[in-house]
Amino acid sequence: MNPAISWTERGFRSWRKLVYFGVNQAACCLFPVCIFAALALTKIVHVPGLHRYDLLLAICLLVQLAMYLSGLETKDEMKVIALFHVIGLALELFKVRMGSWSYPEAAWTKVGGVPLYSGFMYASVASYICQAWRRFDLGIAHWPGMLAAASLAAAIYLNFFTHHYWYDVRWWLTLALLVVFRRTSVSFTVDGVRYRMPLLLSFLLIAFFIWIAENISTFLGAWKYPDQLHSWRWVHLGKLSSWFLLVIISIVIVAQLKLTKERLKEKSSVKEVRKGDGESAC
Repeated sequence: MNPAISWTERGFRSWRKLVYFGVNQAACCLFPVCIFAALALTKIVHVPGLHRYDLLLAICLLVQLAMYLSGLETKDEMKVIALFHVIGLALELFKVRMGSWSYPEAAWTKVGGVPLYSGFMYASVASYICQAWRRFDLGIAHWPGMLAAASLAAAIYLNFFTHHYWYDVRWWLTLALLVVFRRTSVSFTVDGVRYRMPLLLSFLLIAFFIWIAENISTFLGAWKYPDQLHSWRWVHLGKLSSWFLLVIISIVIVAQLKLTKERLKEKSSVKEVRKGDGESAC
């Protein structure tokens, strides 16, 4: 075998996998990208009689409807996205009330100082996870189980509320995560080749890119932190820990729903096989 040809082929295959991975990642990010585009567009385009936040809500609803009707998102994925919208909106209502951040612009679709479109920013994370699960054929090994995963996710979510009145236990929760998910890994397929990585590392990588997205969002005026009211500045790196924990809630919910659905399918298949065997015996 000619070494030059071997290295050339290897380089071509690596490049093809990278392109395949990038294209599919971009497809997974379709809804978040649409939100960013809408944030940028509504910065310069104004619709008479319609506030910016109201226009953003209309765009988010239309994008979600288009993705569903085109088959880019399934009915089950839409249910997950709706659930995340509710979870995110509840957190937004509390955080805005506590002064953690604000939405300074006027809007008709504002409740408790929170524009309804804000829930879609959380829903976009769920959309990304659902898309990635399907496009990369994600698989989870050594999942800790529903009780441990759900309890930890609930404790993380509650801490976003309770740390305003009590101790912030995020670092204890992070330690618990390292213990509970220490053996858990996620596998994914890129151009026909199966890869595997620690699930905790995937949490961190997604959190980092959400932090980057948060900086873009605040720059485009999606919301403002107290230190950004007069002029924009980078979101504090400490926010990474918050996104890391929030990503875990997202993945735990999606993963548990997917795993539960797979088990139900398996049970249904077993019942059908047994029923067929019984009919054959008769």
